[in-house]
Amino acid sequence: MAVRAEDPREAVLLAWSGGKDSALALEALRADDAVRVDALVTTVTAGYERISMHGVRRTLLAAQAKAVGLPLLEARIPVQASNDAYEAAFAAALAPARARGVTRVAYGDLFLTDVRTYRERQLGVLGMRGLFPLWLRDTAALAREFIARGFQAVLVCVDPGQLDPSFAGRLFDAALLRELPSGVDPCGENGEFHTFVFNGPGFQHPVPIDIGAVVLRDGFVFCDLLPVTATGPSAAEQQA
Repeated sequence: MAVRAEDPREAVLLAWSGGKDSALALEALRADDAVRVDALVTTVTAGYERISMHGVRRTLLAAQAKAVGLPLLEARIPVQASNDAYEAAFAAALAPARARGVTRVAYGDLFLTDVRTYRERQLGVLGMRGLFPLWLRDTAALAREFIARGFQAVLVCVDPGQLDPSFAGRLFDAALLRELPSGVDPCGENGEFHTFVFNGPGFQHPVPIDIGAVVLRDGFVFCDLLPVTATGPSAAEQQA
């Protein structure tokens, strides 16, 4: 019987929001011969059963992870979780990978130094380190590259203090980039908006979605995305 050679690449985790920066970070990591992505790690708000801050349903998160062919680790936090609660949940989610010897977590952060410093400090407490494959990439060029490479995403959360609510539910495409106000980062790195990627390079198949209701909640405008089956969204999903 042939013995399977051990993969020499370093196993890393990827902090996964489901948005475009996560998808670009995954693509960059997959192009790096020195590493392999062991699993995705996503913070989910219990009770809401949605990706924290982005507001995307867990069912779509699971479908997305399946489409990119990676296991999913969930850091489950309560509604209005404290920072301590978030850090404890994140550490618990990382524990199985740490037990396997994984020591690095990658992020799709672009230029916010305070955010990077916080992540590195958080990981340091756990004896882990950060990896930032997109760090300091030009965000306008990166946004155009995302579209040119065939990724498809929709805006699922908009900060109405920075961007008009009418952008919620729109495709992240060339037309949207042209219409963004000059003060809005093209990748939404300052929290202007968040996205959900439903197709693109590295996806084994698209994640079927329908655009649902747009609502104002906790000061942000959310566009609900509905999972689509062969028969369409269920009545419960349409009403949720």
